Order: sequence, then C-alpha cells, then structure tokens
Amino acid sequence: MTKLLQEGSDHHEGNEKFVPDAPVFTDDQIRQSQETGDFRPILFEWYKYVACLATLLSHIQRDSLAFRPIPARHYYVLIGLLHRCARLMLSNVVLSHEGRFGETTAIVDRCIFESTVNILWLLQQPTDDRFNRYMAAGLKKDLEFKRRIEAEIDARDCTPLSIETRMLKSIGNNITAAGMTEENVMSTKKLPDMSSMIDSLGIDRLFYTIGQQIGSHHIHGTWSSLLIHYLQKREIEGEFQFGPKGHCDMDPGQYAFVALMVIEAMKAYVEWVFQDSGDRAAFVNVFQSVGAEIDKMNWEGV
Repeated sequence: MTKLLQEGSDHHEGNEKFVPDAPVFTDDQIRQSQETGDFRPILFEWYKYVACLATLLSHIQRDSLAFRPIPARHYYVLIGLLHRCARLMLSNVVLSHEGRFGETTAIVDRCIFESTVNILWLLQQPTDDRFNRYMAAGLKKDLEFKRRIEAEIDARDCTPLSIETRMLKSIGNNITAAGMTEENVMSTKKLPDMSSMIDSLGIDRLFYTIGQQIGSHHIHGTWSSLLIHYLQKREIEGEFQFGPKGHCDMDPGQYAFVALMVIEAMKAYVEWVFQDSGDRAAFVNVFQSVGAEIDKMNWEGV
C-alpha cells in the first residue's frame, strides 16, 4: 500500500511508516457470502481495517515533517476524536467477532457517529471559535458540577472533603488543559446540535435519521429498541406475546455505515493536516478505494 511519511524530529533514512495492507479475500470467501447473502465476515474485516487506519492517523505526531503548522489545541481535539472512533470501533470488533451483541454495538455506533460529525464540523471551518465551542460544551457541564460542589461545601461551612477537593482540582485541570478560563467557557457560544451540524455540512438528511434519530433508540431504550434487540415475539395459544430475547445478531449495515462515516472524517482530517498534495492524495485514494469496497459489499448483501 501507500508509503505514509517520515516522522518529525526522529526522521532518518529507513524510518518509514506504511499504511497497513488492506484485507484480501479468496474467491471462495466471496462466493460463500454471495451464496448465503451474508457479507458480514467481509464487512467485519473492512471495519477492522478502517479502525486501524484511524488508529494510525491519530498517532502521527504534530511535529511530523508531513504536517503543516497546526494549533496544538486543534490537533489535540482532532486526534482525540479520531482515537475515540478507533477505540470504540475496536471495542465493537471484540463484541461482534462472532456476529453477536448487535444490541450493544448499536449503542457504541451512535457514539462513533457523533464523533465523526464533530470532526467534519470542526474541519469545515477550523477556527478557534469552533474549537472553543466544542471544548466549552463539555466544560460548561463541569462548571455546573463545580458550582454544586462549592454550594455543598458552603452549606456545611467546613473544610472540603477529600473527594470534593479531588473533583474540583480535576475540573480546574480540564479547563486549564483546554487553554481557557471559567469566564471564557461560560461566555463561549453554544455548540450547535447534531441536526444543525449535519445541515451545515450538506450531508444527506438520511444520515442524520439513521445515525442520530434511529441511533437514539438504542441509547435511550425506546419501544422500538426493545422490539429490535430485547424482546422476542412468540405465539402462545394463538396469541402473539413477547419475552426476553437472547443473543442479537450484528446487522451488516452497522459495519458499513460506521466505517463509511469514519472514512469521511479521516478524509477531512488528512486534507487539513498534510501540507503536501501528494500525501493528501495518497491517503484519500486509499480511503476512497476502501469506501467503494465497503459500499459494494453492503449493497450486495441488501
């Protein structure tokens, strides 16, 4: 596959990194999937591969010779989100390697989907304002918790408990790590919701419906979620009743949808961070090839 780059300050001859080889399938494997209509074994391998690519990208150092100058805070947010996608995908690999736990992986899918949308939205206009809004969204919740802790301490009129001291210190550290102050956090404009982000990105509304709205069933345990994953319909004395469901198979569409969203996020990232057009094109070509294979396998299995 494509040669990646030679790393930053440790660069020396022979210290090249390579994009890992894509999975290869035998004619028998493909024929078996075509005959059964079950492309999960193939999509599973592509899903793993996309997770590996996301892991690779998130570990390229900011001082790499291939990178253009990037604000540190922006870099930390983006590699954190990419690494989150990769780790959650690898968790799904462990859960679903036998084709099971579809009910649990669906919850994780929603988390990955939101991270990919955040990456795309941040890189649409990679300004301090957007990154501040992303960081402040979480920190505002931390500050609300901080005020509650301080109120409890004031009400007791005594020395803070050890756990309170630790929590207050942790919140302060989070704000410092963001390069912000409490005043900055509270005055920062609210982060748009997922629907607004997706609309601004020009992404087909179907992706919001599938990734966010349908995904919310699995997060919140709605009636629809219970019917899909947790209840088994049974006919007893001529009447349909429901009882607890056992193992829930992984839907092949889960592998495809999540992998394709992560690919879009990785495309946006490499387009922004790599200063050489050749490096950008090399990665994008890999992503497009992988995406085309995933899309093909997914539609064949529909």
